[in-house]
Amino acid sequence: MDKLDPKTDGASKDITAENIEALKGLFPECVTEGKVDFDVLRELLGGEIDDRPERYSFTWNGKSLARRIAQTPSTGTLRPCPEESVNWDTTQNIFIEGDNLEVLKLLQKSYHKRVKMIYIDPPYNTGNEFIYPDKYQDNLDTYLMYTGQVDSEGFQLGANAESSGRYHTNWINMMYPRLKLARNLLRDDGAIFASIDDHEIHNLRHIMDEVFGPENFVATVIWEKADSPRNSARQFSEDHDYILVYSRDPEWAPKRLARTDEANAIYENPDDDPRGAWIAGDPFANKPYSKGRYQIKGPTGRVFEPPPGRFWRISEEKFHELDRQGRIWWGPTNNARPSIKKYLSEVADLVPRTLWRKEQVGSNRTSKNEIRALFPDTPSFDTPKPVGLIDRALRISVGEAEDDALIMDFFAGSGTTGDAVYRMNMDKESEGGVRFILVQLPEPIENDKFETIADIAKSRLSGVSNLLAKGGSETSTRDQYLGFRVFKLSDSSVKQWDTHCNDLEPALLNAIENIKSDRTERDVLFEILLKYGLDLAVSVEERQIEGKTVYIVGAGALVVCLADGITLGVVEGIAALKAELQPEIMRVVFKDAGFPNDVVKTNTVQILRHAGIEDVKSL
Repeated sequence: MDKLDPKTDGASKDITAENIEALKGLFPECVTEGKVDFDVLRELLGGEIDDRPERYSFTWNGKSLARRIAQTPSTGTLRPCPEESVNWDTTQNIFIEGDNLEVLKLLQKSYHKRVKMIYIDPPYNTGNEFIYPDKYQDNLDTYLMYTGQVDSEGFQLGANAESSGRYHTNWINMMYPRLKLARNLLRDDGAIFASIDDHEIHNLRHIMDEVFGPENFVATVIWEKADSPRNSARQFSEDHDYILVYSRDPEWAPKRLARTDEANAIYENPDDDPRGAWIAGDPFANKPYSKGRYQIKGPTGRVFEPPPGRFWRISEEKFHELDRQGRIWWGPTNNARPSIKKYLSEVADLVPRTLWRKEQVGSNRTSKNEIRALFPDTPSFDTPKPVGLIDRALRISVGEAEDDALIMDFFAGSGTTGDAVYRMNMDKESEGGVRFILVQLPEPIENDKFETIADIAKSRLSGVSNLLAKGGSETSTRDQYLGFRVFKLSDSSVKQWDTHCNDLEPALLNAIENIKSDRTERDVLFEILLKYGLDLAVSVEERQIEGKTVYIVGAGALVVCLADGITLGVVEGIAALKAELQPEIMRVVFKDAGFPNDVVKTNTVQILRHAGIEDVKSL
């Protein structure tokens, strides 16, 4: 029986090793004994290497370290918290409390290229906001000290003050590795929407150009966030924020938006055209058209031709054909310049525009009122986002037809993205829905009701979920797309072998019982799911076989038994699951210390292999 190797199975996905394998697939001769020979790679690439000392690039102090931290695997885990969750057994939504850098690393195996849309509202770096601490080599330890999970002496983290000599650098170093990791999670048809203001939009644009590629830039959306001008402003009233939109694939195209009453109101029917309401379309084109220069005589005898440098949009033959059909408008007196009618019945849904007005998606005041409606006695955030804003991004990237699309927000704040996903699911007529993964640091706040921002988000998601559940029929589908599973970032549940230990006896005893004493079987189970790359929302069935708890994951794709005193009767019961559930592949994991002796352990492997189960490991 093989053991789960702490070096390969006890950490998150090794992105560096994966990149080397990809390079080896393209240029096998440049990889020798697992190392890249750059001299050979240079020869293979010929003259396509730019090593000039002066060249166009985006760089800053700490860039190489930021790259390194993005590729350094995490040794942490995500501990399940069913008691803080809603609809744990049925929901497909995930809320993770923790440092999003470590969390993104831990999600690399389970959600690689599975996320349809990412929305983030990161700190704007105004000088007052908390900036995530990246210590590169000890980021998990830093987080554990910050959250009080390990002892520390006066450990404090604060804002990135504008007086700091590394003001912009600190912010860039925080954003760069997170976006690098986030790109790995996006589907090929996925897109990311990132809110920002004038403080860092130039740097964020540079970062995203480098991470996603400048060819994958889609648009800069301007969101009108203010309901009225701030007359107290010293210079200009800042009435808008930006949303940078990038795609994974340069061919990505946004979904069209459903037509609104406002968009349709400009269509009229002054001449009682039987085809219905219409608007007058421009008859001219700016680009040369071989049949676009001719004269037209109107009903009153007036002659028209295109102005210099412009052309009729259609040929003369087509023009006369449309005129006979009543599709040309000559004005109320039949003497105006001709226009081509565009009928409401023939127009498509709306192409998304880059200006999102407050009347369409809401403003800062809208979002504050949304939070106030849920928590009347809780102070709102300074820069909240309204549900309508996230809903617009959802409908552009996912649309109405796609079910089970995964949405991610790793700067979740008060949980607006989850709220928007809930409400979008309730609007859908189909039986499916979209699901979310939210990540939020437990950042302390001064509030009588909530200790952290993560607490506000969980309470909001719980309240909205319960409210929407009461508003509709109770169905399994509704339960599936409401609620959320809570997980918290922590250190691994498995003890690591300490090679520097001076006292050998306790070290040996720890190696025998390698599960930490404060961890439950459920903690260990979900750490195994992460290492195997399984969805954290996967169904888990518990069965009792000869008094031992056996976890059946994903209808038999993985079976885990972490009990002590495993007998051959338990093993035979697990073997019988293969015939009962008939998964294509069944993997089985035991706790190594759960076997009473080597004889039982050896026979376990033979019994399971006889049942057609080849992948058997111990922890």
